[in-house]
Amino acid sequence: MMRIDIAGWTREAMAGDHQAFRAIFESADRWGYDGAWFSEFRVPQSDWQYPSPLLLAAALLARTERLRVGTAVLVLPLHHPLMLAEEIAQLDFQSGGRIDVGIGRGTEPASLAALEIDADSTRQRFESGARILRNALRGDTVAADGGPWNFAPRKLAPLPLQRPHPPIYVAGSTEETLGFALAEDLPLLLSLEPPETTQLERLAHCAQRQVRDARPLLARSSLARYVCIGANAAQVQQQLEGLWEKLYARRVYFAARRGVAAADVPPVDQAKVLREQFIHGTPEQCHAQILALRERLGLRSLRCIFNANGLWSNDAALAAMQLFAQEVLPALHRSEPVDA
Repeated sequence: MMRIDIAGWTREAMAGDHQAFRAIFESADRWGYDGAWFSEFRVPQSDWQYPSPLLLAAALLARTERLRVGTAVLVLPLHHPLMLAEEIAQLDFQSGGRIDVGIGRGTEPASLAALEIDADSTRQRFESGARILRNALRGDTVAADGGPWNFAPRKLAPLPLQRPHPPIYVAGSTEETLGFALAEDLPLLLSLEPPETTQLERLAHCAQRQVRDARPLLARSSLARYVCIGANAAQVQQQLEGLWEKLYARRVYFAARRGVAAADVPPVDQAKVLREQFIHGTPEQCHAQILALRERLGLRSLRCIFNANGLWSNDAALAAMQLFAQEVLPALHRSEPVDA
Protein backbone atom coordinates (compact mmCIF):
# COMPACT_ATOMS: atom_id res chain seq x y z
CA MET A 1 0.00 0.00 0.00
CA MET A 2 1.16 3.53 -0.72
CA ARG A 3 2.28 5.17 2.51
CA ILE A 4 1.18 8.80 2.90
CA ASP A 5 2.85 10.82 5.66
CA ILE A 6 2.82 14.49 6.61
CA ALA A 7 5.82 16.77 7.15
CA GLY A 8 6.78 20.42 7.07
CA TRP A 9 6.25 21.47 10.69
CA THR A 10 9.50 23.09 11.67
CA ARG A 11 10.77 26.36 13.14
CA GLU A 12 8.07 29.08 12.88
CA ALA A 13 5.41 26.57 11.85
CA MET A 14 5.64 25.00 15.31
CA ALA A 15 5.13 28.23 17.26
CA GLY A 16 2.13 28.75 19.49
CA ASP A 17 0.04 26.65 21.84
CA HIS A 18 1.23 23.07 22.30
CA GLN A 19 -2.27 21.63 22.60
CA ALA A 20 -3.30 23.20 19.29
CA PHE A 21 -0.12 21.92 17.68
CA ARG A 22 -0.66 18.43 19.06
CA ALA A 23 -4.24 18.47 17.76
CA ILE A 24 -2.96 18.67 14.17
CA PHE A 25 -1.46 15.20 14.48
CA GLU A 26 -4.35 13.76 16.46
CA SER A 27 -6.51 14.80 13.49
CA ALA A 28 -4.01 13.25 11.05
CA ASP A 29 -4.25 10.01 13.02
CA ARG A 30 -8.07 9.98 12.78
CA TRP A 31 -8.06 10.91 9.09
CA GLY A 32 -5.88 7.97 8.07
CA TYR A 33 -2.42 9.43 7.49
CA ASP A 34 0.35 6.95 8.11
CA GLY A 35 3.08 9.05 9.71
CA ALA A 36 4.49 12.46 10.65
CA TRP A 37 8.10 13.64 10.45
CA PHE A 38 10.00 16.25 12.49
CA SER A 39 13.42 17.88 12.25
CA GLU A 40 16.15 18.47 14.81
CA PHE A 41 17.72 21.92 15.34
CA ARG A 42 19.90 22.07 18.45
CA VAL A 43 20.99 25.15 20.44
CA PRO A 44 19.35 27.44 17.86
CA GLN A 45 19.96 31.13 17.60
CA SER A 46 16.22 31.92 17.57
CA ASP A 47 13.14 30.73 19.45
CA TRP A 48 12.49 27.04 18.84
CA GLN A 49 10.01 25.15 20.99
CA TYR A 50 10.92 21.60 19.99
CA PRO A 51 14.70 21.06 19.73
CA SER A 52 14.29 17.33 20.46
CA PRO A 53 12.25 15.38 17.91
CA LEU A 54 12.37 12.30 20.14
CA LEU A 55 10.72 14.13 23.03
CA LEU A 56 8.09 15.47 20.64
CA ALA A 57 7.61 11.98 19.22
CA ALA A 58 7.01 10.60 22.71
CA ALA A 59 4.26 13.16 23.32
CA LEU A 60 2.51 12.53 20.00
CA LEU A 61 2.82 8.75 20.13
CA ALA A 62 1.15 8.80 23.54
CA ARG A 63 -1.84 10.71 22.09
CA THR A 64 -2.35 8.76 18.86
CA GLU A 65 -3.29 5.18 18.07
CA ARG A 66 -1.85 4.35 14.65
CA LEU A 67 0.17 7.33 13.42
CA ARG A 68 3.90 6.65 13.06
CA VAL A 69 6.36 9.39 14.02
CA GLY A 70 9.70 9.85 12.28
CA THR A 71 12.80 12.01 12.63
CA ALA A 72 13.84 13.92 9.52
CA VAL A 73 16.43 13.99 10.75
CA LEU A 74 18.41 13.20 13.87
CA VAL A 75 21.76 14.92 13.34
CA LEU A 76 24.08 12.05 14.21
CA PRO A 77 27.29 14.05 14.82
CA LEU A 78 25.56 15.67 17.82
CA HIS A 79 24.78 12.38 19.59
CA HIS A 80 26.54 9.41 21.15
CA PRO A 81 25.06 6.55 19.10
CA LEU A 82 24.75 4.11 22.03
CA MET A 83 22.71 6.58 24.07
CA LEU A 84 20.62 7.36 21.01
CA ALA A 85 19.97 3.65 20.38
CA GLU A 86 18.61 3.23 23.90
CA GLU A 87 16.29 6.23 23.59
CA ILE A 88 14.97 5.05 20.22
CA ALA A 89 14.44 1.53 21.56
CA GLN A 90 12.48 2.92 24.51
CA LEU A 91 10.25 4.94 22.16
CA ASP A 92 9.78 1.91 19.95
CA PHE A 93 8.64 -0.10 22.99
CA GLN A 94 6.37 2.63 24.40
CA SER A 95 4.64 3.19 21.06
CA GLY A 96 4.17 -0.41 20.03
CA GLY A 97 6.69 -0.10 17.21
CA ARG A 98 5.59 3.22 15.65
CA ILE A 99 8.94 5.07 15.47
CA ASP A 100 10.90 5.71 12.26
CA VAL A 101 14.51 6.89 12.43
CA GLY A 102 15.78 9.35 9.84
CA ILE A 103 19.43 10.28 10.25
CA GLY A 104 21.70 12.85 8.65
CA ARG A 105 25.06 14.57 8.87
CA GLY A 106 23.69 18.06 9.47
CA THR A 107 24.81 21.38 8.06
CA GLU A 108 24.02 23.89 10.83
CA PRO A 109 27.34 25.61 11.70
CA ALA A 110 25.90 27.36 14.79
CA SER A 111 24.97 24.06 16.45
CA LEU A 112 28.38 22.55 15.77
CA ALA A 113 30.13 25.66 17.10
CA ALA A 114 27.98 25.81 20.25
CA LEU A 115 28.72 22.15 21.02
CA GLU A 116 32.41 22.51 20.09
CA ILE A 117 32.25 19.92 17.30
CA ASP A 118 34.75 20.32 14.49
CA ALA A 119 32.82 20.74 11.24
CA ASP A 120 35.48 18.70 9.42
CA SER A 121 34.68 15.71 11.64
CA THR A 122 31.00 15.41 10.80
CA ARG A 123 31.44 12.99 7.90
CA GLN A 124 33.32 10.51 10.07
CA ARG A 125 30.99 11.05 13.03
CA PHE A 126 27.95 10.47 10.83
CA GLU A 127 29.13 7.29 9.11
CA SER A 128 30.58 5.74 12.25
CA GLY A 129 27.55 6.74 14.30
CA ALA A 130 25.15 5.32 11.71
CA ARG A 131 26.81 1.91 11.76
CA ILE A 132 26.92 1.80 15.56
CA LEU A 133 23.28 2.88 15.84
CA ARG A 134 22.09 0.34 13.29
CA ASN A 135 24.05 -2.51 14.81
CA ALA A 136 22.92 -1.64 18.33
CA LEU A 137 19.26 -1.60 17.26
CA ARG A 138 19.76 -4.92 15.50
CA GLY A 139 21.21 -6.45 18.65
CA ASP A 140 24.57 -7.02 16.94
CA THR A 141 27.95 -6.50 18.53
CA VAL A 142 28.92 -2.84 18.26
CA ALA A 143 32.36 -1.31 18.15
CA ALA A 144 33.90 2.09 17.56
CA ASP A 145 35.17 2.12 13.98
CA GLY A 146 37.10 5.31 13.52
CA GLY A 147 34.71 7.91 14.90
CA PRO A 148 35.18 9.94 18.09
CA TRP A 149 33.77 7.20 20.34
CA ASN A 150 36.29 4.93 22.02
CA PHE A 151 34.83 1.75 23.47
CA ALA A 152 35.58 -1.95 23.24
CA PRO A 153 33.30 -4.19 21.16
CA ARG A 154 30.17 -4.97 23.12
CA LYS A 155 26.54 -5.99 22.92
CA LEU A 156 24.01 -3.82 24.67
CA ALA A 157 21.57 -5.25 27.16
CA PRO A 158 18.53 -6.55 25.27
CA LEU A 159 16.58 -3.59 23.90
CA PRO A 160 12.78 -3.65 24.22
CA LEU A 161 12.07 -3.52 20.49
CA GLN A 162 8.71 -4.36 18.94
CA ARG A 163 10.30 -5.96 15.83
CA PRO A 164 13.86 -6.62 14.64
CA HIS A 165 14.58 -2.88 14.70
CA PRO A 166 12.93 0.43 13.79
CA PRO A 167 13.32 1.47 10.14
CA ILE A 168 16.39 3.65 9.58
CA TYR A 169 16.49 6.17 6.72
CA VAL A 170 19.30 8.43 5.49
CA ALA A 171 18.81 12.02 4.34
CA GLY A 172 21.45 13.64 2.19
CA SER A 173 22.14 15.11 -1.21
CA THR A 174 25.89 14.62 -1.67
CA GLU A 175 27.35 11.65 -3.50
CA GLU A 176 29.28 10.75 -0.32
CA THR A 177 26.10 10.42 1.75
CA LEU A 178 24.06 8.79 -1.01
CA GLY A 179 26.87 6.35 -1.69
CA PHE A 180 27.07 5.52 2.01
CA ALA A 181 23.32 4.83 2.17
CA LEU A 182 23.52 2.61 -0.90
CA ALA A 183 26.52 0.67 0.42
CA GLU A 184 24.84 0.15 3.81
CA ASP A 185 21.43 -0.62 2.23
CA LEU A 186 19.68 2.18 4.13
CA PRO A 187 16.65 3.73 2.37
CA LEU A 188 16.57 7.45 1.65
CA LEU A 189 14.55 10.45 2.73
CA LEU A 190 14.55 12.27 -0.60
CA SER A 191 14.27 16.01 -0.06
CA LEU A 192 12.70 19.07 -1.65
CA GLU A 193 15.97 21.00 -1.82
CA PRO A 194 17.62 20.01 -4.02
CA PRO A 195 14.77 18.26 -5.87
CA GLU A 196 15.05 14.50 -6.00
CA THR A 197 16.06 14.65 -9.68
CA THR A 198 19.50 15.85 -8.58
CA GLN A 199 19.69 13.25 -5.81
CA LEU A 200 18.66 10.45 -8.14
CA GLU A 201 21.30 11.43 -10.69
CA ARG A 202 23.95 11.29 -7.98
CA LEU A 203 22.56 8.01 -6.66
CA ALA A 204 22.82 6.54 -10.16
CA HIS A 205 26.51 7.53 -10.30
CA CYS A 206 27.06 5.82 -6.94
CA ALA A 207 25.26 2.69 -8.09
CA GLN A 208 27.40 2.55 -11.21
CA ARG A 209 30.62 2.84 -9.17
CA GLN A 210 29.47 0.25 -6.63
CA VAL A 211 28.03 -2.05 -9.32
CA ARG A 212 24.72 -2.13 -7.47
CA ASP A 213 21.08 -1.87 -8.46
CA ALA A 214 19.59 1.12 -6.64
CA ARG A 215 15.96 0.27 -7.47
CA PRO A 216 15.30 -1.97 -4.43
CA LEU A 217 16.63 0.81 -2.19
CA LEU A 218 14.42 3.41 -3.88
CA ALA A 219 11.35 1.23 -3.45
CA ARG A 220 11.85 1.50 0.34
CA SER A 221 12.68 5.21 0.28
CA SER A 222 10.43 8.21 0.95
CA LEU A 223 9.85 11.26 -1.26
CA ALA A 224 8.84 14.77 -0.10
CA ARG A 225 6.45 17.01 -2.02
CA TYR A 226 4.62 20.24 -1.32
CA VAL A 227 0.88 19.64 -1.67
CA CYS A 228 -1.49 22.38 -2.86
CA ILE A 229 -5.01 20.99 -3.10
CA GLY A 230 -8.36 22.68 -3.66
CA ALA A 231 -11.90 21.76 -4.55
CA ASN A 232 -11.48 23.54 -7.89
CA ALA A 233 -8.83 25.19 -10.06
CA ALA A 234 -9.63 28.68 -8.76
CA GLN A 235 -8.93 27.69 -5.16
CA VAL A 236 -5.62 26.10 -6.13
CA GLN A 237 -4.55 29.15 -8.14
CA GLN A 238 -5.42 31.49 -5.27
CA GLN A 239 -3.23 29.51 -2.88
CA LEU A 240 -0.31 29.43 -5.30
CA GLU A 241 -0.48 33.13 -6.11
CA GLY A 242 0.03 33.92 -2.43
CA LEU A 243 3.02 31.59 -2.19
CA TRP A 244 5.61 32.67 -4.75
CA GLU A 245 6.68 35.94 -3.10
CA LYS A 246 7.04 34.20 0.29
CA LEU A 247 9.00 31.34 -1.26
CA TYR A 248 11.39 33.77 -2.93
CA ALA A 249 11.88 35.72 0.32
CA ARG A 250 12.79 32.50 2.10
CA ARG A 251 15.32 31.62 -0.60
CA VAL A 252 16.87 35.08 -0.24
CA TYR A 253 17.08 34.62 3.53
CA PHE A 254 18.88 31.28 3.35
CA ALA A 255 21.12 32.51 0.53
CA ALA A 256 22.21 35.40 2.76
CA ARG A 257 23.20 32.92 5.44
CA ARG A 258 25.50 31.34 2.85
CA GLY A 259 26.93 34.74 1.92
CA VAL A 260 24.98 35.10 -1.34
CA ALA A 261 23.59 38.57 -2.14
CA ALA A 262 19.86 38.94 -2.79
CA ALA A 263 20.59 40.25 -6.29
CA ASP A 264 22.25 36.93 -7.11
CA VAL A 265 19.22 34.82 -6.15
CA PRO A 266 17.26 34.03 -9.33
CA PRO A 267 13.46 34.47 -9.35
CA VAL A 268 11.28 31.46 -8.71
CA ASP A 269 10.69 29.45 -11.89
CA GLN A 270 7.07 28.65 -11.09
CA ALA A 271 6.56 26.01 -13.77
CA LYS A 272 9.77 24.20 -12.80
CA VAL A 273 8.96 24.30 -9.08
CA LEU A 274 5.46 22.96 -9.67
CA ARG A 275 6.84 20.19 -11.85
CA GLU A 276 9.69 19.12 -9.56
CA GLN A 277 8.48 19.88 -6.05
CA PHE A 278 4.67 19.87 -5.97
CA ILE A 279 1.57 17.77 -6.00
CA HIS A 280 -1.07 20.33 -6.93
CA GLY A 281 -4.60 20.69 -8.24
CA THR A 282 -8.00 19.21 -7.55
CA PRO A 283 -8.23 15.89 -5.69
CA GLU A 284 -8.43 14.05 -9.01
CA GLN A 285 -5.32 15.81 -10.32
CA CYS A 286 -3.38 15.18 -7.09
CA HIS A 287 -4.30 11.50 -7.22
CA ALA A 288 -3.11 11.20 -10.82
CA GLN A 289 0.19 12.97 -10.08
CA ILE A 290 0.93 10.65 -7.15
CA LEU A 291 0.25 7.58 -9.28
CA ALA A 292 2.57 8.95 -11.97
CA LEU A 293 5.34 9.50 -9.39
CA ARG A 294 4.91 5.98 -8.10
CA GLU A 295 5.09 4.57 -11.61
CA ARG A 296 8.12 6.65 -12.60
CA LEU A 297 10.24 6.21 -9.47
CA GLY A 298 8.97 2.96 -7.98
CA LEU A 299 8.47 4.69 -4.64
CA ARG A 300 5.82 3.58 -2.19
CA SER A 301 6.11 6.35 0.42
CA LEU A 302 5.31 10.07 0.14
CA ARG A 303 5.84 12.85 2.71
CA CYS A 304 3.21 15.51 2.02
CA ILE A 305 3.99 19.09 3.05
CA PHE A 306 0.63 20.82 3.31
CA ASN A 307 1.91 24.01 4.97
CA ALA A 308 4.73 24.86 2.51
CA ASN A 309 7.16 24.50 5.43
CA GLY A 310 5.32 27.20 7.36
CA LEU A 311 4.54 29.60 4.50
CA TRP A 312 0.87 28.58 4.70
CA SER A 313 -0.88 28.71 8.07
CA ASN A 314 -1.68 25.68 10.18
CA ASP A 315 -5.40 26.32 9.62
CA ALA A 316 -4.90 26.29 5.86
CA ALA A 317 -2.78 23.15 6.13
CA LEU A 318 -5.44 21.39 8.22
CA ALA A 319 -8.12 22.21 5.67
CA ALA A 320 -5.93 20.83 2.87
CA MET A 321 -5.10 17.72 4.90
CA GLN A 322 -8.78 17.04 5.51
CA LEU A 323 -9.73 17.45 1.84
CA PHE A 324 -6.84 15.20 0.80
CA ALA A 325 -7.85 12.58 3.39
CA GLN A 326 -11.47 12.62 2.25
CA GLU A 327 -10.88 12.57 -1.49
CA VAL A 328 -7.35 11.36 -2.30
CA LEU A 329 -6.49 8.74 0.33
CA PRO A 330 -9.50 6.54 -0.52
CA ALA A 331 -8.71 6.82 -4.23
CA LEU A 332 -5.10 5.81 -3.61
CA HIS A 333 -6.24 2.77 -1.68
CA ARG A 334 -8.63 1.78 -4.48
CA SER A 335 -5.85 2.11 -7.06
CA GLU A 336 -3.38 -0.16 -5.29
CA PRO A 337 -1.86 -2.83 -7.57
CA VAL A 338 -3.31 -6.32 -7.15
CA ASP A 339 -0.01 -7.64 -5.75
CA ALA A 340 0.45 -4.76 -3.26
